[in-house]
Amino acid sequence: MKLKMEKNKGHIKVAADNIFPIIKKFLYSENEIFLREIICNAVDACNKIRTLKQLGKITNIKEKLEIEVKIYKEEKIIKIIDNGIGMTKKEVEKYINQIAFSSAGKFLEKYKAQNTMIGNFGLGFYSSFLISDKVEIITKSYKKKTNAVHWICDGSTKFSIQRAKTKKRGTTILLHVNEKLKEFLEGYRILGVLEKYCRFLPIPIKFKNKIINIINPLWKLHPMKIKEKEYKKFYYELFNDRIDEPLLWIHLNIDHPFKLTGILYVPKLINTITLKKQQIHLYQNQVFVTDNLHGIVPYFLKFLKGIIDSPDITLNVSRSQYKNDITLKKIYNYITLKIADKLTKILLKNRKYFEKIWKSIKLLIEYGMISEQSFYEKSKKFALFYNTDGKYYLFSEFFNLIKKKQLSKENKIICFYASNLDEQSLYIDSVLAKGYKILLLDSPFTVHLIQKIEMENNNIKFIRVDSQNIDNIFSETKNVDDINELKELKKELENHLDNTKFTIQIEQLKDKNLPFLINIPEIVRRINEINLINNFEKTRKNEQHYNLIVNTNNKIIKKILKEKNKYKELLIDSLELILFFHNILPLKKKKEFLKRILNNIFLSYKTKK
Repeated sequence: MKLKMEKNKGHIKVAADNIFPIIKKFLYSENEIFLREIICNAVDACNKIRTLKQLGKITNIKEKLEIEVKIYKEEKIIKIIDNGIGMTKKEVEKYINQIAFSSAGKFLEKYKAQNTMIGNFGLGFYSSFLISDKVEIITKSYKKKTNAVHWICDGSTKFSIQRAKTKKRGTTILLHVNEKLKEFLEGYRILGVLEKYCRFLPIPIKFKNKIINIINPLWKLHPMKIKEKEYKKFYYELFNDRIDEPLLWIHLNIDHPFKLTGILYVPKLINTITLKKQQIHLYQNQVFVTDNLHGIVPYFLKFLKGIIDSPDITLNVSRSQYKNDITLKKIYNYITLKIADKLTKILLKNRKYFEKIWKSIKLLIEYGMISEQSFYEKSKKFALFYNTDGKYYLFSEFFNLIKKKQLSKENKIICFYASNLDEQSLYIDSVLAKGYKILLLDSPFTVHLIQKIEMENNNIKFIRVDSQNIDNIFSETKNVDDINELKELKKELENHLDNTKFTIQIEQLKDKNLPFLINIPEIVRRINEINLINNFEKTRKNEQHYNLIVNTNNKIIKKILKEKNKYKELLIDSLELILFFHNILPLKKKKEFLKRILNNIFLSYKTKK
């Protein structure tokens, strides 16, 4: 017996007078999202019929489940076809005519099936009006004794519904593309959208007679079944990066308190704070959601590349709503700890390898240490520091090495560090000569990192080797400003220097090698470096303020003091040599200095001859 169906007309039931402007303005930021939403509905339809077959509810399904996208350029039509569960007239009236009533949720509730469904809101279908003047649905349910249905809507709240002739199970969506959006009738445009959003969907998607998706992506497989070369191949395919291999990767797989799978790769990082576009892709049940996770993911994770997939997040079309998503916050807390655990295991298993790759991953780790407290606590087990000789330590190891020898007069453990081996070589040699140990801290995050460690450990103080008189840290040095000859010397130096940039101190240092020391006080330099990072511009040298320490224990200064009437030229030459070494001698004086020194060398050579 065939059921009759008359052509019916009606109004779509919505809370607003016209839902479509609302959809366009608030729910979807890009027109192209329509294809993702319709394909996801088709995937749900196929998953439903597959679930019913697995449960034994139906047995006459033999053909392979498939979705196909076709373009009819002359007719200005895009057609999306699936051989999934289909819909009856009542189901069309319920799930299409009543906006925001989700069929996926109802199906899961009825059959208590595994959550492989994508749609949650029931609004996705109406994204088709982002590009269409008219939309048609032709659908045939898997249920026996039901007729196919033909539904038509022109973008208003009015629709018509009548019987269709098709005998095949499934659903066909016809989109009559708006003249202004005919770019979507180009094959390259549709293929680009399919590859962006549907590349890993679990049902085969055909376009131009080719399957364009991978139905079993690597992150859905068990880690024990995946070889190293397969992880690397997936990385190359995903990011089109064959220049640098990933240094390591973390396979995520958790079922409680939320479901999550994914793979995160740690790429080789250069010593810069410039970041590329976000490289972590967020998926929901293998559907691409976004790669713009600003304000969602802990910022240091932007150094990573990879995919995160969870059915517990909503396939929301408005990214701003993710910021307050509790599940996402739990997910990224989990990821942060998972990364820390993985790094700890690598260090314990193969410390030599970890030391080898350290300089390529330290930006990731240091950024995490200063930005995430939970990561900082975990990092104590794997974060490495290296000294000026290139030897690596955990900070606890280095601390134990220096805690007795480098105890200051203020009862602080002094961690000396350098940021540039060449520029600070004079000071490094001086500190090493006294038997002290020096770390090399040369990343953009050094100033934040050392302040973090100091805040967490009140008995530790970091001092850069060129920031102050080292002798004065452990014992008082003799200040000899009161001697008349020294006052004259100081006055002569003041006449030669810009007093707004230099503070002159006269001290008797234990180190006899240099007549002058130039430094920037530790606190001042840290402030300058923080401003540099925050403003992303170079601090000009003429804005710096320096301490000039005159060493009365040096033979040149002694000679100057002894021969009062002959000291001026020797004093100025010695001073400008030190200024030249620090690259803070003004250009005009630099030229004069070079001429004078070259002339002195020539005269000295001539005298020897």
